[in-house]
Amino acid sequence: MVNFHPDTRLLNDFSAGSLPLAQSVCVSMHLGYCEQCQRQSKQLQQIGAGMFEKLQPADVGEDLLESVMARLDEAPPLSYALGGDTLDLDDHPALLQRLMKGDYADLEWRSIGSALQISHLQTGDPAHELALYHIKAGGSIPEHTHRGTELTLVMEGSFSDEDGVYQQGDFLIRAAEHKHSPTAAQAADCICIGVLDAPIRFTQWNYRPLNPFLRLHAQ
Repeated sequence: MVNFHPDTRLLNDFSAGSLPLAQSVCVSMHLGYCEQCQRQSKQLQQIGAGMFEKLQPADVGEDLLESVMARLDEAPPLSYALGGDTLDLDDHPALLQRLMKGDYADLEWRSIGSALQISHLQTGDPAHELALYHIKAGGSIPEHTHRGTELTLVMEGSFSDEDGVYQQGDFLIRAAEHKHSPTAAQAADCICIGVLDAPIRFTQWNYRPLNPFLRLHAQ
């Protein structure tokens, strides 16, 4: 059961097609697990379409009207581009596989300590980093804060931090001031998707020397 979801603002931007690409990937993959958010996203799309139909060209300006009309011809949000209204969990990794161009074993992983490996994926988004995080069973990501916003989607396994326990399909938003140390469950490794718009900042003394070298891998 999915217990944590994108907020209304994120879903609204996603449904309108105005969310940055890397964040859209994360939200889209959450919808593959969550029928509740799928329904809400569709409702937001219908509300937006209804509001637009009531507008007159004079209300929005000719330039804005042309821009919106152009967007109507674009592809639908990523969650619906794969076909069907509900993504079966067995088919859900298709979007991720398009970015990975292979399997987990084919990716280039970078180790951060003994428990964490990170693999950065290319989305074409110049302002956001999208990466896979592999936390070994019982292992922790060193305590850190955020210099920007962090989106996280649990793909496999589960992890916990100071605020709760998160399982497959759960979607988290962490603001800049939030500090935490995610720890994978003892029973299995945890794999998550993380999207950053700024590098994290380690708070533990033994990891702080890394902070000046941390860069956003946006591409």
